[in-house]
Amino acid sequence: MPNPPAPSAPLAGRRAQAARNDEAILEAARAVFLDDPKAPIAAVAERAGVGISALYRRYASKEDLLRQLCHDGLRRYVAEAEAALAERDDWTAFTGFLARVVDADVHSLTVHLAGTFTPTEEMRRDAVRAAELATALVARAHASGRLRPDAVVEDLGLLLEACAAVRVPDPERTGQLRRRQLAVLLAGLSTAPDADPLPGPAPSAGEFDWRWRRREG
Repeated sequence: MPNPPAPSAPLAGRRAQAARNDEAILEAARAVFLDDPKAPIAAVAERAGVGISALYRRYASKEDLLRQLCHDGLRRYVAEAEAALAERDDWTAFTGFLARVVDADVHSLTVHLAGTFTPTEEMRRDAVRAAELATALVARAHASGRLRPDAVVEDLGLLLEACAAVRVPDPERTGQLRRRQLAVLLAGLSTAPDADPLPGPAPSAGEFDWRWRRREG
């Protein structure tokens, strides 16, 4: 007598629904908190079209949700940097990495959400890894002879934040304008025989760590 089939389908269905809910929650949270980091978590549930209880089953607090959003962005940055370092052409790897990070809009989260949650040790390790990868990409860009010698790895953060600051109501137009801004900034970082030195001291490692200190209120 054949064994009855295992009751896996309902569980798989529930898991698929939970995954869809989580994706909707994260997408909604990104939109809500980029617009207003102080927005209540109920606004995320409303935008995602899920019940508040479903949201709290996945994220115990608003801080957990904010932390997840930023950690996802950090992981994306690391993944794009690792992919770039696997490319053969040093300058193309460098510029392609920046374009993909700009398109992913990673740094909008950094600017808006820094200081709204306490980072975990895993996030800190990933941040160290991101810095190591960015340093390697800048070193390769310098070796290509295409990156001006007075550019430093910390300049990348400023460049990416400048692109993230470009925002208009139309998302497609936002993407176009950010790519244009990136091209302008990359032109300034490229070597040129008659280029003036970059003004002022270069940004230093850890200079922007202050904003990750937890903000009260």
